[in-house]
Amino acid sequence: MCYDNLTLHTDKYQINMMYAHWKNGTHNKRRVFEAYFRKLPFGNGFAVFAGLERIVHYINQLRFTDREIAYLKQQEENYDPGFLEELREFRFTGNLRSVKEGTLVFPNEPLIQVEARVFEAQLLETALLNFMNYQTLIATKAARIRLVAPSEILLEFGSRRAQEADAAIWGARAAYIAGFDATSNMLAGMMFGIPTKGTHAHSWVQDHATELEAFERFAEALPDEVTLLVDTYDTLKSGIPNAIKIGKKLQTAGKKLQGIRIDSGDLAYLSIKAREMLDKAGLKDVKIISSHDLDENVILNLKAQGAKIDTWGVGTKLITAADDPALGGVYKVVAKEENGEYQPTIKISGNPEKITTPGYKSVYRIVNRNTGKSEGDYIAMVDEQVEDLPKLKLFDPIHTYMHKFVVDYDAINLLEPVFVDGKQVYELPNLDEIRSYHRSQYSLFWEEYLRKLNPERYPVDLSQKVWDTKMDLIHYYTQK
Repeated sequence: MCYDNLTLHTDKYQINMMYAHWKNGTHNKRRVFEAYFRKLPFGNGFAVFAGLERIVHYINQLRFTDREIAYLKQQEENYDPGFLEELREFRFTGNLRSVKEGTLVFPNEPLIQVEARVFEAQLLETALLNFMNYQTLIATKAARIRLVAPSEILLEFGSRRAQEADAAIWGARAAYIAGFDATSNMLAGMMFGIPTKGTHAHSWVQDHATELEAFERFAEALPDEVTLLVDTYDTLKSGIPNAIKIGKKLQTAGKKLQGIRIDSGDLAYLSIKAREMLDKAGLKDVKIISSHDLDENVILNLKAQGAKIDTWGVGTKLITAADDPALGGVYKVVAKEENGEYQPTIKISGNPEKITTPGYKSVYRIVNRNTGKSEGDYIAMVDEQVEDLPKLKLFDPIHTYMHKFVVDYDAINLLEPVFVDGKQVYELPNLDEIRSYHRSQYSLFWEEYLRKLNPERYPVDLSQKVWDTKMDLIHYYTQK
């Protein structure tokens, strides 16, 4: 069964909280929620924010139709009919601010901020986190791969191993944002305009009497896009020699063999030998593609071994984020309306890292005008003046004695309005614009924050007002 309405793509406790607010007459009270993550995945120095486009589409299409209402009537909670009628009229009427897709982001800073009636803000949580967490995770993994293969072609080959169709499609999009060049997924290509690439499978070779016959017929069918999979039987004794025969035959017809693909074995050794064989045969422009359980760690090691691979086809370990398969983003209320004003609210936890940072806030990237590099991210209350101060104090929110002053800087507000009073005011950029913006991000950061191994921790600092508010509320609730 296919069902396109995602309004009930939520956890039941969201509906129950909405109902409890409605029963208590508090459902129209406004709240401010923030979505963020606490820990960087993969031991990386940064994450790449993604998922906003799907969140925007989701919010624009939120509707409780007869089908959703009928299902809710069946629930054991026995919801009041008046509540269900309230849901029929449900529309998002609040404000949403977000970081732009492709932005390099860091732990504990607001990536998405929702200001709305609690009735609306509560419903958004599950889907918003689902979309943000997965796409940000895959974009971050893709960025790590791009950083270890800065000049090679990267192909996303993960569809068959993804956790269902949506993961394959939106994972391909996230990978493309972070620098991959193409995907094998045709639906992702059609939906988002991502270039698509593909060769053939081992089954094509097995379906013919000989490997050479399989190569010949494939080349006859697609003479302008011939890339041959050479490891079905024996890469060096059979696959590459047969590919060379096809390459020479194509040359006489005014065509060319585009590449060979190696999908198993010792990729470093085989690619080196393949390069020697191709070059000796006069096929120096034939590319070597590899697609065997790759990720950034394997690619880095293969390059260190001198592998002669021009294109990397990365599948399972990218699309499933195999070594760290969940981002762990959270959605927390930070301010609530009382007597027409927002009051900061906090969550206290026995785990210090889970204590929230209260208040209706903005997050700024502080860029040194002299170096063009970011000095850190700075979280301040929305009513605080941050731009054009004579100097700005940045101090570590945990080790507060560690601080510095910045005097000549630009403060870039990372949270841009996306919805205002329920209306979309942000024009979603196309993927090429997002990719270009993402590439430009790296110039803002020193290399120590970007390196693959043991990256330096990038500063995410609090304003004095935010820090004081947090300490006051911690003291207030722990001294009761």
